[in-house]
Amino acid sequence: MGDLQNPSLVLKDILQFEFEDRPVPKLQDEHDVLIRVKFTGICGSDVHYWQRGRIGQFVLESPMVLGHESSGIVEKVGSKVASLKVGDHVALEPGVPCRRCNFCKGGKYNLCSDMAFAATPPYDGTLAKYYSLPEDLCYKLPHNVSLEEGAVVEPLSVAVHLVRQAEVQPGNSVVVFGAGPIGLLCCAVAKAFGAAKVISVDIQQNRLEFARKYAATSTFLPGKVSAAGNAARLREENALGEGADIVIDASGAEPSIQAGIHVLRAGGTFVQGGMGKEEINFPITAACTKELHVKGSFRYATGDYKLAIGLIASGKVDVKQLISETVQFQDAKRAFETVAAGSSIKMLIAGVQANLTEQVSTI
Repeated sequence: MGDLQNPSLVLKDILQFEFEDRPVPKLQDEHDVLIRVKFTGICGSDVHYWQRGRIGQFVLESPMVLGHESSGIVEKVGSKVASLKVGDHVALEPGVPCRRCNFCKGGKYNLCSDMAFAATPPYDGTLAKYYSLPEDLCYKLPHNVSLEEGAVVEPLSVAVHLVRQAEVQPGNSVVVFGAGPIGLLCCAVAKAFGAAKVISVDIQQNRLEFARKYAATSTFLPGKVSAAGNAARLREENALGEGADIVIDASGAEPSIQAGIHVLRAGGTFVQGGMGKEEINFPITAACTKELHVKGSFRYATGDYKLAIGLIASGKVDVKQLISETVQFQDAKRAFETVAAGSSIKMLIAGVQANLTEQVSTI
């Protein structure tokens, strides 16, 4: 395909992908940057839109390009771009806030109600040859951080935000529910922040085995008992005494949330990151009588991307271990099927190659 074309992976409807040629994005502002996308990770949200066409109030109503975990190479810069030049390797922060509301001005732009976030209806994502963003949302990668690692900066930033919300301190005991990519990265970040105990909880033994090799100091496989019963065994097996200092839920599963509340010590902190059912049964009496600090966590905000890149560059967090496989752009459907089957940790899709067929094809 010629350089003026922008091959993209478009979700036309539930379970229906097409390769489609779209216009190359034009720089809308003097501070904008055009990126040639090199690698894109598949997120659980991408799979949800593919399989169900919606996440909560966000509903697929028209064709949409998927993908938001991306890295790339600067192809073109606006006239006032000062921090980047053509050829720079960058990680993309895929959400453009309004920059004017109180949340944006206060540094919590992840809460901006006018956020234009990639691959969230109605906004197109990054699974295309080219994508444009403002320069301050394109983070130059250090020389020792590869473009493959750069594509994992987005989920790592989610984990950084979760751990910062939890205010993890050196010596803390941290229990992380869910050993998918975000849960695993939460374990790694908590460890980098100095947590003495990092306990990974999941219902899949193979994921727990990986978590133990990766960043967890110990693991826990829940039994078919009550949430309180699992919490009691978790405390006992890990010598947590009156309970853990911090719980991070990266699963969204109701039994995990319930067990997390019960496993905390009085005055402990619970942070919810996983999204499951919109409403659950919640052990509110335990949360009240233990005076727990219960928080939500959504995407990432000021400083999270910068810290995530620093953790990779310093070697404190190894994201390369999470990359199960990299597939070519034209094999994207297989990558989605692999992620949906739960047989990988993090799949990457390589950027568009010059030899990609010019003919639009349904996959």
